[in-house]
Amino acid sequence: MKSSILALVLSCVVFVPFVVAQEKPKELEHTKDTLEEVKKRIEEKKAVLVDVRELVEWNKGHVAGAVHLPWRAMQEKPDDPKIKEKLEKGLILYTYCEVGYRSLKAGSILNKMGYEIRPLKPGYQELIKAGFKKEE
Repeated sequence: MKSSILALVLSCVVFVPFVVAQEKPKELEHTKDTLEEVKKRIEEKKAVLVDVRELVEWNKGHVAGAVHLPWRAMQEKPDDPKIKEKLEKGLILYTYCEVGYRSLKAGSILNKMGYEIRPLKPGYQELIKAGFKKEE
């Protein structure tokens, strides 16, 4: 009797943490890619920048060639067909905002849609300082 109880307890100790670990989805993190790597991939047409800031911010300036998809709009209508019209599958999508929070949130939405997402921690101003071209 004691051995069967012990076996049950041991199986729970091993099995339960495994099940719990498997149920938790992997949380999206900021990319470890350097800004030089990002630039190179964009130049090679392997990646695109996705600006997830609001329209007011975008209109004050954005990175040349970036696609504008405001995070708030994606959050409210993640199934909006306009999102798919603006993005190409097979490319790496580097999301950026001002400080990195919205790039993660928008990245999570796009990730669920099947895109390869690499959220940037550096924000718009840091991208410009790093040599990305500004467009107004």
